[in-house]
Amino acid sequence: MCGIVGLFLKNPGLYPKLGFHLAAMLGVMSDRGPDSAGFAVYGSSQADHVKLTLRAASAVEIREAVADLGKAGAGDLDSVFHDTHAVVSVPLAREQEVRLLIARDSRVTLAGVGARMELFKEVGLPEQVAKRFELSGMSGTHGIGHTRMATESAVTTRGAHPFSTGKDQCLVHNGSLSNHCGVRRFLSREGLTFETDNDSEVAAGFLTWRMQQGASLEQALTDSLADLDGFFTFVVGTESGFAVLRDPISCKPAVMAETDDYVAFGSEYRALAVLPNAGRARVFEPEPARVYAWELR
Repeated sequence: MCGIVGLFLKNPGLYPKLGFHLAAMLGVMSDRGPDSAGFAVYGSSQADHVKLTLRAASAVEIREAVADLGKAGAGDLDSVFHDTHAVVSVPLAREQEVRLLIARDSRVTLAGVGARMELFKEVGLPEQVAKRFELSGMSGTHGIGHTRMATESAVTTRGAHPFSTGKDQCLVHNGSLSNHCGVRRFLSREGLTFETDNDSEVAAGFLTWRMQQGASLEQALTDSLADLDGFFTFVVGTESGFAVLRDPISCKPAVMAETDDYVAFGSEYRALAVLPNAGRARVFEPEPARVYAWELR
């Protein structure tokens, strides 16, 4: 089942409303995935800094953990707290040092890393998850989200989407990959590490691996058609844009809408109907095995 949403804003005037619209889209998709949800927002960046999104079991624990990181040598961290998550801005020169300190703290998981990407996910109804993280107040250029109905694994925060395996890169997935164990073993030998047994994390890892080899996002997605076996719809976020790909069979529902102001993706049209001027948008179903990508100008 599961539900996917994505929103790429062409009109800078809408940037302050990115989170508001993404939250509305996630809420509509609640019945496709009522057990957990997550989203990634691409907002502002700071020169020579990187954002580390951390998560813990509770709002109290994440604050304690960040404070302890400072005492352990990370110093006075520039942190913004959202319920069980914290976005910590770190100078690039100190990134590896701080990441080593994070790895030593069993209370904390590194959810995402990037110049612009902030990534949040939790167990619960999507509408409630969005409220907990105050998504409606977030601004940015684009974002993707996912509502999960766990059919092959437990309902956990770790199993929720998006999955991020590279800087400023994340993926949400609807479908199932039949060969993910073999691909995981290959990618592990190539140096990638995985947090879960979820096939979607393998898909994210495959794209990261190809892009590390020099492939563009479009080429990496095209390569996934040959190397990832199963049925799937991927929506991928990067620092500069987002992309959509359906497998050659395309048995999972997908619809897109484009106006002069935005491009939007939804597992169902009703997720797009909440957007401004949706009635005048060019609405279309993404073709099988074709990469659709939009980049910031």
